[in-house]
Amino acid sequence: MEEYTPDIVSIVDEEGKEHVFEELDRIETDNGKYVALLPLPENPNAITEGDDELIILKVEDTNGEIYLAPIEDDNEFNEVGQIFEERLAEMFDFEETEE
Repeated sequence: MEEYTPDIVSIVDEEGKEHVFEELDRIETDNGKYVALLPLPENPNAITEGDDELIILKVEDTNGEIYLAPIEDDNEFNEVGQIFEERLAEMFDFEETEE
C-alpha cells in the first residue's frame, strides 16, 4: 500500500503571519493557474470537525516570483470552484450532501 504524503504549502500574509495548508489539487484554465488548499491545524494532534473551508487561490507570476492571490472576479471564482469540486469529488470519492 502506498503511503500518503501531503503537499504542504506555507503562505505568509500581508501582516507577516504564516499560514500552513495542504495542497489538494492544482489546475490550469484559459484564465490562469489555480490551487485548492485545505488549512492545516496549528496543533497536528487537533481533531478537525470537518468544517475546514477549501481555499482556492490564483497562481500569479510577477517578475519570476510566484504568488498566490485571491480570485477577485466572482464568475472566475465560481467557474474554478466548480472544476475543483468535480475533480476533488472524483479524487476522494465523496458525494455532495444536500442540506
